[in-house]
Amino acid sequence: MDAASAATIIFPDRISGQMGLMWQQTKAPLIVPLLKLLVYLCLALSIMLFVERVYMGIVIVWLKLFGRKPEKRYKWEAMKDDVELGNSAYPMVLVQIPMYNEKEVYQLSIGAACGLSWPSDRITIQVLDDSTDPTIKDLVELECQRWASKGINIKYEIRDSRNGYKAGALKEGMKHSYVKQCDYVAIFDADFEPEPDFLWRTIPFLVHNPDIALVQARWKFVNADECLMTRMQEMSLDYHFTVEQEVGSSTYAFFGTAGVWRISALNEAGGWKDRTTVEDMDLAVRASLKGWKFVYVGDLKVKNELPSTFKAYRYQQHRWSCGPANLFKKMVGEIMRTKKVTLWKKLYVIYSFFFVRKIVAHIVTFVFYCVLLPATVLFPEVEVPKWGAVYIPSIITLLNAVGTPRSLHLLVFWILFENVMSLHRTKATFIGLLEAGRVNEWVVTEKLGDVKSKLGGKTLKKPRIRIGERYVLVQCSRLIVRERFRFKSRSHYLIVNRVHVLELGVGAYLFLCGCYDVAFGKNHYFIYLFLQSIAFFVAGVGYVGTFVPNS
Repeated sequence: MDAASAATIIFPDRISGQMGLMWQQTKAPLIVPLLKLLVYLCLALSIMLFVERVYMGIVIVWLKLFGRKPEKRYKWEAMKDDVELGNSAYPMVLVQIPMYNEKEVYQLSIGAACGLSWPSDRITIQVLDDSTDPTIKDLVELECQRWASKGINIKYEIRDSRNGYKAGALKEGMKHSYVKQCDYVAIFDADFEPEPDFLWRTIPFLVHNPDIALVQARWKFVNADECLMTRMQEMSLDYHFTVEQEVGSSTYAFFGTAGVWRISALNEAGGWKDRTTVEDMDLAVRASLKGWKFVYVGDLKVKNELPSTFKAYRYQQHRWSCGPANLFKKMVGEIMRTKKVTLWKKLYVIYSFFFVRKIVAHIVTFVFYCVLLPATVLFPEVEVPKWGAVYIPSIITLLNAVGTPRSLHLLVFWILFENVMSLHRTKATFIGLLEAGRVNEWVVTEKLGDVKSKLGGKTLKKPRIRIGERYVLVQCSRLIVRERFRFKSRSHYLIVNRVHVLELGVGAYLFLCGCYDVAFGKNHYFIYLFLQSIAFFVAGVGYVGTFVPNS
């Protein structure tokens, strides 16, 4: 039974007859061919994504079995003392820490940077504080003064405006006179905690290999077990570092994140630019087009924090999806015209790095699996082959899960959560490609620091609701976080902070498609549709991640 027939059950004969006639007149000549065209297009994109994942899977297996570590592929010798030259034998290193109102983590990042092992007269710590909160600004400055009193060469730098956001702060930091003495610059975000031997393990690559511009370490997530949402993020990012970064570094020596830069390479590439929200990727692409190489050291890990509130994660994903799409639009012509890199490297950057991973992956996930596949329930004339609906996504999912074996039992939750987030990623991708209103929106990812210590290590098993108060419990994979807070109006709180209309709308669409499949369909997609609709509803009411007080 199709949608027109179903309408006769719900509406009176006269109205349903008119609706049925209109439906039949538009369905066969317009809607069905359009849906078929979109399905064929998404199937083609799915095959592209599938081939890319399988290719990376084959390469990473080969690397694990036969590949050499970066220390073997490139010249690497430990830095040694020189009796005659003394400390001047060591290169000058600048460490930059850009921050903005980082009340919860500024002490951790500054302390970790000041704890780096390197000759004290050959390193400068530069704290680039763009904070707008005077109290936080004073706290950061006092922390810098405290380390300076211990003999650390630390500089506290501020500027008059936040023009260019993070890229603007980094660019301004490079203009100071003392930077001219430095050979290399290490950049750490405000929540990063490098190990003391970080420079001893990375700088030798740059010293002994003059064609290397950047050495990148792997991220280690200190709060991965905080809640189910952070576990899902860990699964996605572990694949990125375990597979994508390794493959990119080992095959074409290219990837798009920051680390320890050779300052001469940074300057040759044009320095920091604020034209997109992914300033580190922008710089890496430009340096790559100049012929510079990059090294990823997978066994060197730097601690950092995952966003643990849904609001913060949505903003981060918007920036990470919109920025690459916008950068792709702005640089695809330049990449094609450059003569300093090989044709295969151009193809890798344009097709694999940008088009498939940064655009196709987001659009296919949402449009195909959350829009078109459910629509085929309403239009039985449109068929999706089983290999496109089941086999390809299953293999891709399993390949993505290899980065985090400990979370294999959470695979179903990861699929549902990734589909929910694909809504925002797809929207952000189109904003980046079309350069729409929010294309350069920069919202700093909120850091919470040590949540458990702030809550006094308390846990609560049963929820309670009192008049004027609300206890919100978040069931996490390893712990239960209790957060108690007051608000003026329950309805105001829910509307402003918890209700997300887009998620609720998609959830309602999936639920209706599931109901229709149960009543009239033959595809038997209703189990997936109901589960996915629940995931969208849960996200729609904001019951995801860790809840924190507004004040």
